[in-house]
Amino acid sequence: MEHSKTLARRPHSEAFRTQVLSECSQPGASVAAIALAHGLNANLVHKWRRKARQAPADGRPECAGFVALALPCAQQAASALPDIHMELRRGAATIEVRWPVAAAAECAAWLREWLR
Repeated sequence: MEHSKTLARRPHSEAFRTQVLSECSQPGASVAAIALAHGLNANLVHKWRRKARQAPADGRPECAGFVALALPCAQQAASALPDIHMELRRGAATIEVRWPVAAAAECAAWLREWLR
């Protein structure tokens, strides 16, 4: 009866992982070369890099929660819009017209009639 010898996974300290990831983040660094220099498999280092990118910066797990926002009512939002401003000249006459953006369709109809 043969027994196959299984290799145990080596535990790597957080400080060691941080050092390897720091070396990998240097400009022009080769992840494969850094992994080889530390006696690691490049796939393991790539896995560490993926996990580091996905983890929040402060080390706490990211939680999605409800965020209450105060929204302006529709009337306030409409009043915050700029007016349509036109300066029209016909012959010697010049008029200046300001029209609320909320009534743009009515402004267009009025302008069509005025231009006839």
